[in-house]
Amino acid sequence: MTYEDIIYEERPKGIARITINRPASYNAFRGKTVEELIHAFQRAGWDKSIGVIVLTGAGDKAFCTGGDQSAHEGQYDGRGTIGLPIDEFQSVIRDMPKPVIARVNGFAIGGGNVLATICDLTIASDRAQFGQVGPKVGSVDPGFGTAYLARVVGEKKAREIWYLNRRYTAAQAVEMGLANIAVPHDELDAEVDRWCEELLERSPTALALAKRSFNADTESIRGIASMGMAALSLYYDTEESKEGGRAFREKRKPDFRKFNR
Repeated sequence: MTYEDIIYEERPKGIARITINRPASYNAFRGKTVEELIHAFQRAGWDKSIGVIVLTGAGDKAFCTGGDQSAHEGQYDGRGTIGLPIDEFQSVIRDMPKPVIARVNGFAIGGGNVLATICDLTIASDRAQFGQVGPKVGSVDPGFGTAYLARVVGEKKAREIWYLNRRYTAAQAVEMGLANIAVPHDELDAEVDRWCEELLERSPTALALAKRSFNADTESIRGIASMGMAALSLYYDTEESKEGGRAFREKRKPDFRKFNR
């Protein structure tokens, strides 16, 4: 595969760095982006010369801001239940036998916040911001982005994140357990490198077994996600969901009250 939306790098000592390279759209992903991410993670995840994978976004503004709204009019522009194989990519991150580090250099919003949650470890710049936007734009992540988030930050906090769509600083993310550490922005790469070096000194088989053991406890969420994505596909075809997308693109507040249940 020739990558257009991402950058794949194999760095010294066994580090693979995968960068979402769409800075003009704050590293939002479209169908093609997710396909490339799946391919790159499979490539790195089963390469015996690679010991750790780093996921990040290009530039200094954003890690990832989720689905690209310009590629979202009802269904997205790719394959899968919702026209975007994001649930497949989430599973690929979990299924990799290698630790995956989210290097959060800026906004981790929407689907980007979900990716930061799913990665094994999350290292954030002090400029990073975390949060959800789904109910503001007529969307939701009905699987790992909700159920697994509740395991990470607690039920009440997860509901706050999804219901109110507030922004959280890197320090707040660390406090709630959404990130492992926050460091000054100009020290982000050095900190990520330190964590990678420590991981590369550990037994790869022990790390793989530990990861699979952690995942086993939450594996039922994969089934929840599959069912939830089927429901989400139906929702995306409604005028209620489309109103959220249109309002986002038109830079206005959506009128959801007419759809009140």
